[in-house]
Amino acid sequence: MASLISQNASRTIGVEKSKRKAKKEVSEKESNRKRKKEQNEENDELEVEQEKEMKKLENLLFGSLYNPVGFGKDDEEEKRNDGEDDSAMFFVDRFADSALSVYEGDAQLVPEGIHVVGKEERKPVWVDDEEEKTNIKIASVNRLRKLRKEEGEDVISGSTYVARLRAQHAKLNPGTEWAQIDSQGRSYSSDDEDSDEESKHTEGYGSKNVKLVGDILQSNEDLVVKSRTKLLPGLLEYSRLVDANAADPSNAPINSVQFHRNSQLLLVGGLDKKLRFFQIDGKRNTKIQSIFLEDFPIKKASFLPNGSQVIISGRRKFFHVLDLVKASVDKIGPLVGREEKSLESFEVSPDSDTIAFLGNEGYILLVSSKTKELIGTLKMNGTVRSVAFTNDGQQLLTSGGDGQIYHWDLRTRTCIHKGVDEGSINGTALCTSPNGSLFAAGSDSGIVNIYKREEFLGGKRKPIKAIENLTTKVDFMKFNHDAQILAISSSMKKNSSKLIHIPSFTVFSNWPSPNRAVHYPRCLDFSPHGGFMAMGNAEGKVLLYKLHHYHDA
Repeated sequence: MASLISQNASRTIGVEKSKRKAKKEVSEKESNRKRKKEQNEENDELEVEQEKEMKKLENLLFGSLYNPVGFGKDDEEEKRNDGEDDSAMFFVDRFADSALSVYEGDAQLVPEGIHVVGKEERKPVWVDDEEEKTNIKIASVNRLRKLRKEEGEDVISGSTYVARLRAQHAKLNPGTEWAQIDSQGRSYSSDDEDSDEESKHTEGYGSKNVKLVGDILQSNEDLVVKSRTKLLPGLLEYSRLVDANAADPSNAPINSVQFHRNSQLLLVGGLDKKLRFFQIDGKRNTKIQSIFLEDFPIKKASFLPNGSQVIISGRRKFFHVLDLVKASVDKIGPLVGREEKSLESFEVSPDSDTIAFLGNEGYILLVSSKTKELIGTLKMNGTVRSVAFTNDGQQLLTSGGDGQIYHWDLRTRTCIHKGVDEGSINGTALCTSPNGSLFAAGSDSGIVNIYKREEFLGGKRKPIKAIENLTTKVDFMKFNHDAQILAISSSMKKNSSKLIHIPSFTVFSNWPSPNRAVHYPRCLDFSPHGGFMAMGNAEGKVLLYKLHHYHDA
């Protein structure tokens, strides 16, 4: 009996052990599955974070290629997200003729034959009769000059003055989003007869026109942007912003600044052998990346117009190419077929096909931007000191030691015209306008001649305007995107920089500001839509300015 009990007990213990062992194995399997699941989730999270980080870096580096920076939008987003009440560092100062006031524009905006049903015209509660008798001089007061509709306008009536002040206030203080009427969100029921009659009545007078008028009356932004195209001479409205390279200043002179085609990315290169990239917003100007080139002081750096690569040159027999997509730097040269001591000066064609390097003994070296190989040469009679492509990239202008300006056809690689630059002994700088109608030629005497290209090619040698505001060698010239401003500078004299109003060919008298020196200017660039202007100087700073006439960067 005892043996049977012991046998049963041993069996029971064995069964319990096997059950425990099975439970243990199951729990171990479940824990292993949980661990694998957690590891997979962690891996997925890491991949998602890496993708987000890569997209963030791509956005910072390249930005939006087709959506320019709109001034004021970042401030609204920051206030909406953070709840902070930070004031903008600058505001958009718009002229009075850019928008229609509630008094001047109501009658003009509503087309004939359209009647607004169900609304009475709003009338002022009280009208001051003395307004019509009062005359205001707006040309003699600087802060009132922005209220002019025409350049020669001097005196306006009191009622007109009030209306323009109201319009100016509406532009500088737009309404909040929650107070705007959402026309798209409205829904009208067509169940009852009244709504049917109203819809028929509206269709009878043109529902499309009524909708168009409603859209115009509910927003003034498009009207403001489209109506402002003319830049007035005299005083330039601008603001000094935080230095573009404040996040990483240089301890050596800056030789190149240029905006990327997306308006947000700025490259800065100088003699400290570093190429820096900054995201320009006018406030923080965040540093994106910097590249150090050993034993290669940078004399010039330039984006290809398509934005994919950066050409970097110095006083060497070779040059570097930075591929922004692959994030790689390649050393190119010396060029086969031509022995040059230095490839420090060059220009890139607007179609991104050709790079023109300035060589010795009057030679211009044409290099393919795709293969980076020498594809041809051009030869001047004297030394070559400056080159500039036309807007279509089919022709090249050159000047130098013989005081003449050459026009080359790059398709046949022949000189199609040669003319004397009036008053010039040594040409030092050339630039063409974006539309190709004008070009400017600078010399070592400080004189800048502005020509109409067609007239110059036709045999007319006299410039349409000679700018004599600089007294030392002209080093740099640049038109802005709509050819209303020409920037000229000389690095041999302090504060030697001028901005020319092209339609009138006069100098903006308030640039540079006498209170804030620009030191020795060495390079300058305008953003693609004209809102920003960056200037590099010999102190290693990149000064950044906001031009109030232009709304986008």
